[in-house]
Amino acid sequence: MIIFQDISKTYQIGDEKVYALNHANLHIRPGEFVSIIGPSGSGKSTMMNIMGCLDTADEGQYLLDGLPVKDCTERELTRIRSRKIGFIFQSFNLIGNMSAEENVELPLIYQKLPAKDRKSRVQDALEKVGLYDRQKHKPSQLSGGQQQRIAIARAMASEPSLYLADEPTGNLDSATGYQIMQLFHELHDRGNTIVLITHDESVAAQADRSIRMKDGHAKEVTV
Repeated sequence: MIIFQDISKTYQIGDEKVYALNHANLHIRPGEFVSIIGPSGSGKSTMMNIMGCLDTADEGQYLLDGLPVKDCTERELTRIRSRKIGFIFQSFNLIGNMSAEENVELPLIYQKLPAKDRKSRVQDALEKVGLYDRQKHKPSQLSGGQQQRIAIARAMASEPSLYLADEPTGNLDSATGYQIMQLFHELHDRGNTIVLITHDESVAAQADRSIRMKDGHAKEVTV
């Protein structure tokens, strides 16, 4: 599903060229649950941005389901992001003046789904994360764990095959983080591909396979 072939991404900081990714290689098969672990600045977030078609590599090739992403038009990339990939972020990225159900529905409006289909998907997603009874609540009326579950429901509503999660438990206490990880296990059990970015060893260990990032290089973790 995901193949990185000698992917490099550099940034110019003053007179110095810094590698965020340095000829990184990676292969993630459909249906895998993979964690990418590393400290801040190791390149893991850059890797996720390229995986999610939010950024492009300077060198190398990224294949998503066999498709060379660098050959896609911006319209094609937008379609891939909205239909194939579910994004879940540490900061939740919910819109404050919208209710839980409106936040979950928003991507479906962009996809131009009929209202009846949108309502069905929103209800189903909120029920799966156990927050259907909070559908009218705004983010400020929800706990951090509930907000993250709404963010997961929003990703689920688009029915993607790939979930990219960037530090999804980073702002949560351990008990709430455990609940969020259970949701990822449920998504994985349904056949979805999960790529989870984290700096937490205990979170990374819950995946089937871990990739460690260091200085822009990707290395398989052996147990």
